[in-house]
Amino acid sequence: MDQMIPGDGGRNPLEAWFWEMPICTRWWTTATVLTSALVQCQMVTPFQLFYSVRTVFQKGEYWRLLTTFLYFGPFSLDLLFHVYFLQRYARLLEESSGRSPAHFSWLLVYSTAFLLMLSPLVSMPFLGHPLSSTLVYIWSRRNPETRLSFLGLMVFTAPYLPWVLMGFSLVMHGTVPKDEIMGVVIGHIWYFFTDVYPPMHNGSRPLDPPNWWRRLFEGRRREEPATVIDNEFAVAGGPELAAAEIR
Repeated sequence: MDQMIPGDGGRNPLEAWFWEMPICTRWWTTATVLTSALVQCQMVTPFQLFYSVRTVFQKGEYWRLLTTFLYFGPFSLDLLFHVYFLQRYARLLEESSGRSPAHFSWLLVYSTAFLLMLSPLVSMPFLGHPLSSTLVYIWSRRNPETRLSFLGLMVFTAPYLPWVLMGFSLVMHGTVPKDEIMGVVIGHIWYFFTDVYPPMHNGSRPLDPPNWWRRLFEGRRREEPATVIDNEFAVAGGPELAAAEIR
């Protein structure tokens, strides 16, 4: 009988890789693969997944607000390429944001909201590509010293990664990559107000998640002081409890 590797819970490498991903990245990656699988099996069509203002707000097809970020195309090398970038840079950003998913999930809310607003202006029905481009841009700006290699042909530092990907997309498809440009613009706004703006304005962080959003993921992070709790017991006990304590 094969011996299990200590600490892996008997999981195979693929299963271990899946469960090691942070929660937001894990389920986003899973939903992306499942969406393409459903299209491949002809259980749904891309026409049921794209986003448009009319289909969502006039016909009430609200699921498109989500599925537009999950469909990257049919099973192909291009899909694998995008899923790799999605899970890699989403995972790096989520892991760097701390143990709680509150900050990373708020970044996703901010990015998806911006993309949904801009989509009608550029006629872009599927928004998964610009969303992943947003995450790639933010990661690249936060890791300026990291050296990367593209297809084994080019070596460069991380801040050049979005521009290298744009150039590659331009060469491959022959069109200006509007999706990646949108991702860069939205990512730069987030990067500026979370990394550049705070040191210049006494630590103010306007794009941090609000307290109510943090409580959804973290609950109460610190207990109330003991004096407050003691006072609450005293009020609840009334004069009889106070008299008993004096005696």
